[in-house]
Amino acid sequence: MTKKIEAIIREEKLNDVKDALQAIGIVGMNVTECRGHGRQGGIELVGRSGAYKVDMLPRVQINIVLSDHNLEQAIDTICHAAQTGSVGDGLIFVYPVEDVVRIRTGERGRAALMYPGDIDTRPLG
Repeated sequence: MTKKIEAIIREEKLNDVKDALQAIGIVGMNVTECRGHGRQGGIELVGRSGAYKVDMLPRVQINIVLSDHNLEQAIDTICHAAQTGSVGDGLIFVYPVEDVVRIRTGERGRAALMYPGDIDTRPLG
């Protein structure tokens, strides 16, 4: 039925990813600033007092809940918009979502996820 995408990307790629997702009809998302590192373990910087390691780099986490049939298109869009080709471009996690409830109306499931003009209201193709 529905999936949750949690994408952790570089801060400077947020607008590119947001614009690309909006272009395909993803209109609902949450963004959280976070810090972390992956395989690279951070970066080494050189200053006046010598070299030092920064191991918790600024990142942005994007959360999207969407219909199963839109999952691959959203993942491809995020990958294309967030990719720089350098270490630290980020990761995407996908989780199952059991239910969605729109607080204002009480709508549940797919109806709670739909917005006018979103990916689910556009014609296929």
